[in-house]
Amino acid sequence: MKVYEPSQIKNIVLLGHSGSGKTTLAESMLFEGGEINRRGNVRDKNTISDFNDLEHERGNSVFSTLLFSEWRGYKINILDTPGSDDFIGDVISSLSVCDTAIMCLNANYGVEVGAELLWDYADEMNKPIIFAVNHVDGENADFDKTVEQAKNIFGSKVTVVQYPLNQGTGFNAIIDVLKMTMYKFGPEGGKPEKLPIPDSEKEKANKLHNELVEMVAQEDEKLMDVYFEKGELTEDQMRDGMGLAMIKRDIYPLFCVCASKNMGAGRLMGFIDNVVPTAAAMPPAKIEGGGELKCDPKGSTVLFIFKTISDAHLGEMSLFKVCSGEVSNGMDLINAQTQASERLNSIFTMQGKKRDQVEKLMAGDIGATVKLKQTHTNNTLHVKGHRIVIDPIKFPEPRMRVAILSKNKGDEEKMAAALHHITEEDPTVIVQHSQELKQIILGAQGELHINMVKWKLENLFKQQIAFEKPKIPYRETIRKQSHASYRHKKQSGGAGQFGEVSLFVEPYYEGMPKPADLSVRGEEIHELKWGGRLVFLNCVVGGVIDTKFMSAIQKGIMEKMENGPLTGSYVRDVRVAVYDGKMHAVDSNDMAFKIAGTMAFKEAFHNADPQLLEPIYNLEVTMPDEMMGDVMSDLNTRRSIIIGMDSAGHNQVIKAQIPLAELNNYSSMLRSITQGRAKYKISFHEYAPLPFDQQQKLVAEHQKELQEV
Repeated sequence: MKVYEPSQIKNIVLLGHSGSGKTTLAESMLFEGGEINRRGNVRDKNTISDFNDLEHERGNSVFSTLLFSEWRGYKINILDTPGSDDFIGDVISSLSVCDTAIMCLNANYGVEVGAELLWDYADEMNKPIIFAVNHVDGENADFDKTVEQAKNIFGSKVTVVQYPLNQGTGFNAIIDVLKMTMYKFGPEGGKPEKLPIPDSEKEKANKLHNELVEMVAQEDEKLMDVYFEKGELTEDQMRDGMGLAMIKRDIYPLFCVCASKNMGAGRLMGFIDNVVPTAAAMPPAKIEGGGELKCDPKGSTVLFIFKTISDAHLGEMSLFKVCSGEVSNGMDLINAQTQASERLNSIFTMQGKKRDQVEKLMAGDIGATVKLKQTHTNNTLHVKGHRIVIDPIKFPEPRMRVAILSKNKGDEEKMAAALHHITEEDPTVIVQHSQELKQIILGAQGELHINMVKWKLENLFKQQIAFEKPKIPYRETIRKQSHASYRHKKQSGGAGQFGEVSLFVEPYYEGMPKPADLSVRGEEIHELKWGGRLVFLNCVVGGVIDTKFMSAIQKGIMEKMENGPLTGSYVRDVRVAVYDGKMHAVDSNDMAFKIAGTMAFKEAFHNADPQLLEPIYNLEVTMPDEMMGDVMSDLNTRRSIIIGMDSAGHNQVIKAQIPLAELNNYSSMLRSITQGRAKYKISFHEYAPLPFDQQQKLVAEHQKELQEV
């Protein structure tokens, strides 16, 4: 393959709601570029993208796929991404290394929720965007309504470049208002016939053409002067002006395609070739610490690893973007994060699952390598002595959690190793070995995401696993003061054990005064790793307990706080004051006072009106107007508190606070009641008191468990 300079490389990412036709469009783009001689389709499971067995089972994209096409002197890298926000990790990583996004919209449904979610990420990363309205041959296709929705949601910078003629089942022509030409297609699509715009369409086409020219001209004073003087811009002036406006994100060109019949894909490729910014023209990459890295082929070599794939034959494959310099086979680079030296024995271009080895890739290009030992997603590789760290990709936190366990005893280590491989591939899968809950907690983006992990474990790693309901990380605290004393005395021949502790406990809050009736001789404030504080006061006078035993008493209290008296949950926000006790000159020791401290704390805690706290999360749900009632009704059954409602284009947004316990199965329920047209995000808010009846139930269950042990 030819080695391409940054000025000859264009990096494209295909975005869109599930079913918008991204994979079919990618297939047509590869066909138009001559990379394949026959177009596959998703139904027949023979597309270059979506080649994974799981994708064949589901009938849509689950993973991002790297493709490329050589087109009229340019190399166009294409990343086809999943449409479900359950697999948003692959979308975000692809967006991070691409220069322009093509947002596919389905003309039958208009702007769907998934498109809005993806827009937010592309907008946050300042990516130029092209809209491609697909499925204009559908029975319910409504191009004008889709454009209107796009303008309402994404702004007036959405500018029509093409519109369909005879949309619906008879679709066969596109009016291009940039070139002022009609493209008429045969029944099989492909190369169109170029014809004059029909008289019946000239008024509409001229109006849209003038809007496009004005949008381009206003971004450049020289072009504006030419436009005012001549009333028109040349094709070259339009091309240059649109390219500049796209980089500045002052225009979002909108095209129409019928990807399944290969109508319009070639013209879209021509626009990418002529107008879309090259890798060299895009703003520099952001580096850690606030600096920038120019896409310079003569600079020192810097690679950014944006995706890791576990290959059954090759091991782990790392997909990278060359941010600076050039990379060649056999090159030694340093991992900026781990300081490990890595040799790139082979570098490849990727066409779906097909790998082609190449000798060299230049700045701006995207490729792959294998068998990097200590390099992972989000790592930067650089030449020795020139350390640079590219700003890492920020992946979203999990929205759903399940407990996972191996069905076969003895396979726990194999399951753990398999989960490690999966988290390497997908940073949005989070595995936590919770000592607190005594469960392995799997965090993911939703039910589909969880099912993908299960499929991989069972089909790729041959692990039989089961999911169960995850326990809730409750917290225990108290609501009033309480005193308790405990004497530990044990005699077993020879030296015995003796320790007596008197203490009181009370709820802790920031800025509370010292006890008025006690003399505080020492204070220790412990920030607890599970949240909240323990404040330990030594209020002993007269030497009734030697100071050396205070640490043992405190240790006993802390151990009980890690296994709370009510349900075994962590205890937080308590102040303990040890004010009296007794010791024995011979039999007192650390163990005796540790036990005495534990038991005194336990008794005092039970008498201090103990309270269970549950984790509360912020929840934000976005859905179409007509589905708001169903979503609200479901939330009302989940002990949620609605704190606000807002509109976002033609969608509604509900903001609520909801207990974590009520988020179990929320992903699947929301998908069911909205037909997959809603999205949501969560974030931790606070710990709040659990209703008393539920507290009683959990305490009773815990006591029963203790009796069964």
